[in-house]
Amino acid sequence: MTDTTSTMAPIRTAAGTPIAPGRTPWKHEAVGFVLGFALLALLPLVFGDTYARHILIMAFIYAIVASNWDLSLGYGGVFNFGHLALFGIGVYAYSLLTKLAGLDPWIALFASGIIATLAAILVTIPILRLKGIYIILVTFGFAQLVMQVILSQSDITGGTQGIVRIPGLYWFDHNMVRDGKSAYFYIALALLVASTLFLRVFVRSRAGASIVALRDNEEYAISRGISIVRQRMLTLAASAFFTGIAGAFYAAYQRNASIDVFGMSLATIILSMVLLGGTSTIYGAIIASFVLTVFAEWMADFGAWRPMITAVLIIGVMLAYPSGLAGMIKAAWGAVAGRIKRPA
Repeated sequence: MTDTTSTMAPIRTAAGTPIAPGRTPWKHEAVGFVLGFALLALLPLVFGDTYARHILIMAFIYAIVASNWDLSLGYGGVFNFGHLALFGIGVYAYSLLTKLAGLDPWIALFASGIIATLAAILVTIPILRLKGIYIILVTFGFAQLVMQVILSQSDITGGTQGIVRIPGLYWFDHNMVRDGKSAYFYIALALLVASTLFLRVFVRSRAGASIVALRDNEEYAISRGISIVRQRMLTLAASAFFTGIAGAFYAAYQRNASIDVFGMSLATIILSMVLLGGTSTIYGAIIASFVLTVFAEWMADFGAWRPMITAVLIIGVMLAYPSGLAGMIKAAWGAVAGRIKRPA
């Protein structure tokens, strides 16, 4: 009898990329993608007050930064601790381009993404052949270098005082100041949709498969012709564009730029979102961004106890589900689906 299991060809996508076992078919993911973001678009109908929309806008910004960090940290396996510096570069690039150069805010928004991408390519050069702790040291040093440059050029950047009265975004003749933050809400949501779509298409592509191969077995991947130099540079550059745009949007929304965006406090928050959500998922980081942002606001009255309670929450979830919130949701969905399919 012929063993057909060894000769069966793997199922492939339309682009020819093999579908990994357990991977959600792209049609199913597309349906979930549309439904999920459609529900987010309806949130202003539920939360009509301005402050609630502000919390959601901040969650959108954090979700963009965290999900892009998941690309380099989770999928690429690159411990890039300079990722928040790319966000800060976006903040200051937008501020300087609009306030000093007088550039149109929308052009400055996308230019900030390009500048952050170029910065990511620049920091990639010294870490192309490095591994482990050495990548962490170099990327952390890069973040500190950027911060020191901003502090030293206080005549332009404002130094420790930052930059205020930064021009905000506009939408034709719409009054974005007195609309209860509705316009900024939908712009932030549109940026999150674009970022998530880009990330999911990227990780499902051959380029995405190659960076995962390098992460899992570098020697074997290189022996199969995958260039570690090209793929590492591609990974960091791809994770930088929307991170820079998120920084620019943050500056436009808050209308100020502060050196605090380079601090360890924000980096710790974003990293917690990546880990709590579950690495190598993209969606997990987005879900965790909403959970931690809303939870932190809900716990505001607890004062100094708030970070401790948040830390206990994260530890509890990670102990029960090492794959994070994404793994917890997947397990819950599998249990529900199993009960539905189970015959009476």
